[in-house]
Amino acid sequence: MIVTQNGGARRGNGADRVLSLRGVCLSFGAGNRRRPVLSGVSFDVAEGEFLCVIGPSGCGKTTLLRLIAGLLPPSAGEIVYQGRSIRGPSRDRAIVFQDYSKALLPWRTVKGNIALSLEACGVAWSQRDGRIGELLAKTGLQHAAHQHPNQLSGGMQQRVQIARCLAQEPRLLLMDEPFGALDALTREQISMDIQRIWMDKRKTAIHITHSIPEAVLLADRVVVMGPRPGRIVEIIEVDLPRPRRLDKLPAKFNDYAGRIREIFKSKGVLAMD
Repeated sequence: MIVTQNGGARRGNGADRVLSLRGVCLSFGAGNRRRPVLSGVSFDVAEGEFLCVIGPSGCGKTTLLRLIAGLLPPSAGEIVYQGRSIRGPSRDRAIVFQDYSKALLPWRTVKGNIALSLEACGVAWSQRDGRIGELLAKTGLQHAAHQHPNQLSGGMQQRVQIARCLAQEPRLLLMDEPFGALDALTREQISMDIQRIWMDKRKTAIHITHSIPEAVLLADRVVVMGPRPGRIVEIIEVDLPRPRRLDKLPAKFNDYAGRIREIFKSKGVLAMD
């Protein structure tokens, strides 16, 4: 059975809720040039939950993530994080951008890029090497510690960005289509790595994606958004055991993926991968 919810439904109780969006709207411009991007977005995220947001291009998925990160203010509505309205960026909310080539410092090594977060957080020099070593191991980058970004593949550069975000030990990890620019095989491998790291730390995660299989593979719940102005069409709870393996997916996996495709078809959205 596939459990679905409407956009305003809540998961869990108030005690385990770490993030709440209530009637969030965003528009750019003013007057006749006003362009609505998001309209009436409402949902909760529970502590330790892995939430995926999926929708067609231009529906405001990335904008929504930037609002949660505090990089943009909403035009209307409220975003509450840990009981307080978000007013700007915070170290306990880290964002992994899609364009890893612009996110990394080219003059720093892999180790130096990861260290950047520790420097910003004021972590003592005596503690940095141990933290960096642990992150290099978790992301499979031990052999590349002293290489520079231009010496790495796209997949490895994205791993560096993920490791740098994890270095600041965020409570909420935000990922903006982090696999979008990668080839299919690398994308699958990093998806598995993200699942493993998440199961180890159980950090709350919000993951933006265009891929239906990727969303079902990773998520506890999938937030399905419709075309612009972006709004929530449906929220689907994914009841599949973890760890999830690409070579041993249960039949229910296809049921969830099929349900999401049906939603897009009903909204006149072209089929997504």
